[in-house]
Amino acid sequence: MTTGNTEIQEQQPTILSFVKDLPNLCSLAGLACTILSIYFSILGVYYAAMIGMIWAVAFDWADGLIARRMKGRTGNDRAFGGQLDVLIDIVSYGVTPAVLLLSYGNFDPLFLVGAFLMLAASAIRLSYFSTFGLSDGSKYTGLALDNNNIILVFIFLFESVVSHGVFSVVLYVSGVGLAILNVSQIKTPKLSGNPLNVYILAIYTLGMTAVYGWKLL
Repeated sequence: MTTGNTEIQEQQPTILSFVKDLPNLCSLAGLACTILSIYFSILGVYYAAMIGMIWAVAFDWADGLIARRMKGRTGNDRAFGGQLDVLIDIVSYGVTPAVLLLSYGNFDPLFLVGAFLMLAASAIRLSYFSTFGLSDGSKYTGLALDNNNIILVFIFLFESVVSHGVFSVVLYVSGVGLAILNVSQIKTPKLSGNPLNVYILAIYTLGMTAVYGWKLL
């Protein structure tokens, strides 16, 4: 019996063996952008946080494109990559926007409610997708979480147009509104599955990086 268990353990790949998989490396690069975004949000350097948020989406979409085009990936590679994506998504599209809202609201307890709703909706949304997958094989049920970052990064362009107090309300309403859409029954297309959309996102990412980079100067 002991020998059988030993053989099974020997057949299992090591944990870090999956890191060398290119799509997983891409996912981890997105996670690096996410932690930078959280870091800069806490520091109040919001323009740098926006750059991190949009690059997290870019790497997330890129890893799927790379995975679909790679040959020789095993079932374990795909399963591990799928689990890694889900875990990173909750941080990139749930924790990060919640921290952004809290920081911009000067960590006022009132903003804890909005931050919780955003994070809870993200967790529920991902759990639902992990259970049921795509609707009709091509559409999401509820707004996909990556759209949260894409939309919030765009909305933040108007941050300097109004006062801090007014924009904090705008950010609060936008975040909670997106959370409601995340757990709604609306059907939305899987944008990241189309290579053309990935290239459009790349242009959007570079454009936003240039704009927010200029604002940082």
